[in-house]
Amino acid sequence: MFSRLREDIASIKQRDPAARSSWEVLTCYPGLHAIVMHRWAGWCWARDLRWMGRFISHIGRVLTGIEIHPGATIGRRVFIDHGMGVVIGETAEVGDDCTIYQGVTLGGTSLSKGAKRHPTLARGVIIGAGAKVLGSFTVGEEAKIGSNAVVVKEVPAGATAVGNPARIIQKETQSPRDEAAARMFSAYGLTPPGDDPLSKALHGLIDNAATQEQQISQIIAALKAAGIACQSPEATEKFNPDQLNRLVE
Repeated sequence: MFSRLREDIASIKQRDPAARSSWEVLTCYPGLHAIVMHRWAGWCWARDLRWMGRFISHIGRVLTGIEIHPGATIGRRVFIDHGMGVVIGETAEVGDDCTIYQGVTLGGTSLSKGAKRHPTLARGVIIGAGAKVLGSFTVGEEAKIGSNAVVVKEVPAGATAVGNPARIIQKETQSPRDEAAARMFSAYGLTPPGDDPLSKALHGLIDNAATQEQQISQIIAALKAAGIACQSPEATEKFNPDQLNRLVE
C-alpha cells in the first residue's frame, strides 16, 4: 500500500508544477485522498461488502468532492487534479498514468444492470475540465479530451476530441521533444491553436470564397478590356476574408 502511495505522490509531483513537496501532496491534494479511499472502497466491494464500499465512497465524496463508485477500476499513477465535481461510474475503467481535471464525468447511457455502461480510458489519457465522456466505449492511449467536450463515441489512440458534440482531431506528426512534453504535462487537454477541424473547414471555405471573388473580378475586367459587354453585379458589402477569419479563430 505504501509503495503505491509513494508512486502516486511522485507522479503528481512530476505532472503538477504547483506541487512543492511530498508532504504538501500527501496532505493537500484531494485527488490523492480520493484515490486512496477508492482503494479501500474497492477492497470492500470486491469481497461483497457492498454497503461498506458505498459508504466509504460516500465519505470520500463528502471530504474531497470527488465521487468514484467502488466498482470502478482505477489504474496506477492516476492523477485527479483539483478534482471537485469529478464523477466516475461503476463500470468505468481508468488506465495507468491518466490525468483527470475538475468537473469531469465518466458516465453511462444505459440502464441495464450488470452491463458495461461507462467508458474505458486507456493508458495516458488526459481529460480536460468539465468534459463529459458518456457511454461504453474506449478512449485510446495518449488521447486527449478538451475542456467541456461531450464525447459519446470512441476516440482513437493519440487523437484529441473537442467541442459539443466532440469532433475528433487526428494526431499529426510531432517531434520527439514535443511528444515527450505533451506526455509530461498537457494542461486541461488543450490543443494547439487552429487544430479544431470545424475551424479549419471554415477557414478553408472563407479563403476559397475570397479566391473566387478575386478571379471573378479579373474575368470581368478582361471581358471589358476586350470590348465585351458585361453587366456588373449589384453592389454589395465588400467581402472581407480577414475579418471573417478572425471571427472563427
